[in-house]
Amino acid sequence: MYAQLVKTDGKGVKPLDEMTPEERVFQQRIDDDQKIEPKDWMPDGYRKNLIRQISQHAHSELVGQLPESNWITRAPTLERKAILLAKVQDEAGHGLYLYCAAETLGISRDQMFDQLHSGKSKYSSIFNYPTLTWADMGAVGWLVDGAAIMNQVPLQRTSYGPYARAMVRICKEESFHQRQGFHIMMKMANGTAAQKRMAQDALNRFWYPSLMMFGPSDKDSVHSAQSMAWKIKINTNDELRQKFVDQTVPQAEYLGLTVPDKDLRWNDETGSYVFTEPDWDEFYAVLAGNGPCNKERLQARVDAWNDGDWFREGLLANAAKRRAKQGEAA
Repeated sequence: MYAQLVKTDGKGVKPLDEMTPEERVFQQRIDDDQKIEPKDWMPDGYRKNLIRQISQHAHSELVGQLPESNWITRAPTLERKAILLAKVQDEAGHGLYLYCAAETLGISRDQMFDQLHSGKSKYSSIFNYPTLTWADMGAVGWLVDGAAIMNQVPLQRTSYGPYARAMVRICKEESFHQRQGFHIMMKMANGTAAQKRMAQDALNRFWYPSLMMFGPSDKDSVHSAQSMAWKIKINTNDELRQKFVDQTVPQAEYLGLTVPDKDLRWNDETGSYVFTEPDWDEFYAVLAGNGPCNKERLQARVDAWNDGDWFREGLLANAAKRRAKQGEAA
């Protein structure tokens, strides 16, 4: 998912003997893999944690359009323009699905946007990095959407029904996005020497930010335990990061590109790659608003919201007028 820093209320998993009768029944439903629906009773902590996670996920989908929309008019062919335009449109749809899912928990869309614009709610750190060349569109699709898929496929089994169901379609569309990105990288890696250098440069710049997408190391992610117990999260951050590396390194080798990690090596005993951790100081700095494009990305969302104010007012006025006419007819 794109929610990297969701903090659960409390300091850990609540023991069974400290739960209220309602909490014990709720936890048993979770343990039995039953879906929780909007009208079901749920602990306040579960509701708050879901709102944080789903809203951050939704914000990331919308902000994630910005690095790519910059390249729609500059894509090298008409076909590439159409594909990229469709992808950006998909991301807007993903945001809408997720905002709708979050609204079932009792928060309004206006509240979620206010939290985003004020900086209270975060979005994925990956979208605070610039897209400098066309090869970056390949790296974003291959690496960023590849990491998103790794995170999001397990969320189809998350315990909250509306979230799990939204993820089914989102994952199908993200698979298209990942293949589109890999195809761009494959074309460039097998093109001219300059194109291959461009592809390598994009991999160099997006490799570690992509690893950061899974969130902090498990040893520092002290709030994951409760999310795991509630099955809001299905896998730990490090499990998913390792799986991503194991899957992506052979793809880079197939492309003839080099992963920018001099210590990367295969471990026969574990059956996985040993790799260098991201720079976590950079991760936290970007989340705190000090990344290369933080101010630019957030301001673009604020401007879009303000510029669309007249349209929202028109829709609300029209809806009120229709309700008034229906009332007169009754």
